[in-house]
Amino acid sequence: MLSPADNELLTHIGPGTPMGNLLRQYWIPGLPSLELPSPDCPPKRVRLLGEDLVAFRDTSGQVGMVAENCPHRGASLFFGRNEENGLRCVYHGWKFDASGTCVDMPNEPPESNFKHKVKVSAYPSRDVNGMIWVYMGPRSVPPPLPELEFNIMPANEVFPPSMMHEENNWVQGVEGDIDSSHIDYLHARITDDVDRDFRSGGLRGFKSLDRAPKLEVVGTPYGAVYAAKRKWDEQGNYWYRISQFMMPFYTMIAASSPNIHSARAWVPLDDHNTVLTGLPFSLTGPQPENPQNEFGVSFKSVGYLPQTGDALSRYRLTANARNDYLRDYELEKSKMFSGIPFAGNLQDVAMTESMGRIYDRTKEHLGTSDLMVIFVRRMLLKACRDLQENGIVPESVDNPTLYRVRSASIILPEDKHWFAATSEARDTNSGAPVSYVIPR
Repeated sequence: MLSPADNELLTHIGPGTPMGNLLRQYWIPGLPSLELPSPDCPPKRVRLLGEDLVAFRDTSGQVGMVAENCPHRGASLFFGRNEENGLRCVYHGWKFDASGTCVDMPNEPPESNFKHKVKVSAYPSRDVNGMIWVYMGPRSVPPPLPELEFNIMPANEVFPPSMMHEENNWVQGVEGDIDSSHIDYLHARITDDVDRDFRSGGLRGFKSLDRAPKLEVVGTPYGAVYAAKRKWDEQGNYWYRISQFMMPFYTMIAASSPNIHSARAWVPLDDHNTVLTGLPFSLTGPQPENPQNEFGVSFKSVGYLPQTGDALSRYRLTANARNDYLRDYELEKSKMFSGIPFAGNLQDVAMTESMGRIYDRTKEHLGTSDLMVIFVRRMLLKACRDLQENGIVPESVDNPTLYRVRSASIILPEDKHWFAATSEARDTNSGAPVSYVIPR
């Protein structure tokens, strides 16, 4: 249970808020590159950390990320003309380059130097492996990009990001992903009839022998790693489902495939809206050219609603709160613990959205299965206060190599400890293969 003050501190991320200031120390995965497919293509509205922005790709291919309102009279630059290495406001013709510099002011006298005194707020952007990253922090020289495998692998060994809009606060998404005990219920099946190939759209779901895992959490310089221990068989073996949390909003759930791995970012659009951004990569080397030509392959079974110019219209699923997430009562009776389709994180978002836009954590009652949730909350609140009160920036801001980690999954006898047994598998630099278990 949190106090009202701590709940507010944890969840609010707008400009000038303590948690917002913490998140702005980091690069933010803001927009898939596919949204700006070519030079001089139409601009896109973007909302990040409670700020309204416009993204555009200029004639040279560089991405600009600028405040939506023109600094002249406030008209939206979303309607701007993307031309000749700049975005020109259609109201009076003022033109801005990707750095926010005003490069033309045609409605002022030719001899005027006024354009040299005006800028539109702009944030540094980097286009890496299909994701446009944005730095919204105070530094004139941004910190290095986090060395998540998605960022450092060759372009032909990553997949387009997987995107999903959630109508809830970002912390609810993070806490759902670091909660291992819910897989034995929300994601469980009640039958042995299962298609293990999740890309086929077949029936999925866990059917654990042990539905009350024991958790162990270890703090790290980048965040925390934890194991959920479950009885695996009657011969004294245990399944350790080992997941990661990386500051400030990345998760990496236990590995269940030898071929594909992924980090997840729970990107706050504002206090009430989040985009789950999956950053998947291949563990089997180069993939065929354009392995998928769109983001969101995990959601193909339900699909997306049409986009509009509204920044909050993107990555919304056809299965949503307005149709009960396409809950299938017959499936729920015969095969699955929940009748909500097993499509990406759809079952999870149904739960986190059902809590309300910002859950009142003064009303909750936490148990031993919430150990990782409690740990991460305390970590985030401490980091927030350390920055607010003492100007201390988390180590992970300036040390990108801390993100060279993986999750793991392993079956061990009682006398073996998961942390030592998976140390190499969790270290990207070791070159060890992924440690995975295909769940029952």
